Parts: sequence; structure tokens; C-alpha cells
Amino acid sequence: MTHDAITVTGLRRSYGPKLVLDGIDLRVPAGSTFALLGPNGAGKTTMVHILSTLIPADAGEVRVAGFDVAREPDEVRRRIGVTGQFAAVDNLLTGEENLRLMADLRHLDRAAARRRIAHLLERFDLGDAARKPVATYSGGMRRRLDLAMTLVDEPAVIFLDEPTTGLDPLGRRTVWEIIRQLVAGGVTIFLTTQYLEEADQLADRVALLDHGRLVAEGTPAQLKRRIPGGHVLLRFPDAASLGDAAALLGAVSRDGGVSRDDDALTLQVPGDGSIGSLKALIDRLDAAEIEVSDLSIHTPDLDDVFLALTGPARMEGALR
Repeated sequence: MTHDAITVTGLRRSYGPKLVLDGIDLRVPAGSTFALLGPNGAGKTTMVHILSTLIPADAGEVRVAGFDVAREPDEVRRRIGVTGQFAAVDNLLTGEENLRLMADLRHLDRAAARRRIAHLLERFDLGDAARKPVATYSGGMRRRLDLAMTLVDEPAVIFLDEPTTGLDPLGRRTVWEIIRQLVAGGVTIFLTTQYLEEADQLADRVALLDHGRLVAEGTPAQLKRRIPGGHVLLRFPDAASLGDAAALLGAVSRDGGVSRDDDALTLQVPGDGSIGSLKALIDRLDAAEIEVSDLSIHTPDLDDVFLALTGPARMEGALR
């Protein structure tokens, strides 16, 4: 049975009069990726700092890897790794020396450290650059080294705060693949990111933080189905099939109903992209013996979710 790697109940944190986190509840199953999204200043980094024992909460209970963050911080620290927005590496040291320094800080014995460092250099494709100063590394190499340092003592939970900031698309996708491999190996990832595609690609569950509160939580697919605009595009082999389907599924409408394109032989039918609604649509067409050449499902992306759930509220606040 899957247990929770992170549980948060009633978490609150203020900085002076500013309430940054206001009664947060969440749980993250072990061996999964959880993405926390939100506008700048929403409290994402504060959340990571509390979960990783860097700052205390004002109220609430937080458990990470089975231990209470407030009462058992040392036990929590032994089981977590943290990677921030900027690679925490020493430019004057080589990649290998950075890893050795981290192994010493984690009190690994010399033989175990040597084996672990060799494994990480190979795993993160840093072998050829292992004895070169980090100052000569590219941004992607520095980020891979930073992740490797996080893994020196094999943490059960890793906090990644904006892990691909500043990377090019290739570097970003390399980090994505590393994250997928870690989760496949049983590691739990708590991710904050400003790249919504990143959360869509990686996260098993996503939570949206705004004005100190979680305003939405679910799988990426569940969140996208909450936003209007999803549809199924049906393409037909001829005008007769198109006409029959249009008559069956509804008249052309400008208010979110079925829309018809005679030139392209297509109908756009509103739908949330769920298996149930798609099956119902196909069953109706099959029962009427209407042939469909192909279909495609179009759903709003996380950008749409983000803007719909945070944009109006933030704009209203800006106008006050």
C-alpha cells in the first residue's frame, strides 16, 4: 500500500503583517511527482523552505518521510535533498571535488563516497568533465551536477525549486528525463516551477497556490477539464456524412455548441476529453451509422488553467 511521503495540515506562515501561507492542506504519495504552481510571490518557495526545515511554520503540522518537521528536523534532513533555482556548486572546484565535498558533509565513508561519486558522474554524463573546474561548465552541466550533489546520500524525498530556470529546451528536457528516472526508482519529487509545460509533463498531481491558498488540486488532466474550451474535432469522408452528423449532434451555434466547417469536412463538438464523454459521442455516431474518418481531442492546457484561476483575482487586486 502506498504511503504518503509528505503530509501538510493547516500550514500557516506570515512575514510581519503579510500572510503568505493560509491554512494549507496537502498530501504527496511516496514515489510520485507533485508540482506546486503559482504566480510570483504566491508562497511556493516559502512552502519548500518549510518542508525542507529551512524556516519554521507559524502553525500547522508538516511531516516529511514520516517525520515531524518541527519536532524531528534532523531526521527529516537525513532523508531529503534540496535543489534551488540556482545551482549550488562551487565554481572553483571540479565537478568531482564538489561531489566529494557533499559526501564529506553527509559523512559518507571514503570507500562508499568514491563508489557513489563514480556512479553519479556516469549517471549524469559528467565523466569527461569530472576534473574540470565547474566555472567551465555549461548551464545544463551545472544543473546536472547540482542534482547529482543532491543525490549523494540517496534521499527519499527531493525538493526541486524552479529546477530548470535559465536552461535551454534541450537542457530542460535532460533534467526532465533525470526526474522521471528518479521517480521510477521510488524517489518522491516535490517540484515548483514557472514552466507549466514542465508540470504537465512530469507531475502526477498539481496544486495551484494563489494569495496563500490552494485554489485547485488534481491530476493535470483533471485540472484541464475544469476549464471551458475542450472539444473533440471530428473529420468526415464526405459532405453527406458531415451533414448527417451535424443534424444528429446539434445545429451550428456561436455560444459554445457544435461548430461546422464545410470546407474541412469537420465538426467541433464541445467535450471535456474524458473517456466517458468520448465513448458516448462515438456510440451516438455508430448507432446512426455515420462514418468518421478521424478524430482528435483538444483540451485546455495548464496555461489556461493558471490564467483562469489566478488571473482575474490578481487583476482585481491590482486595480484596488
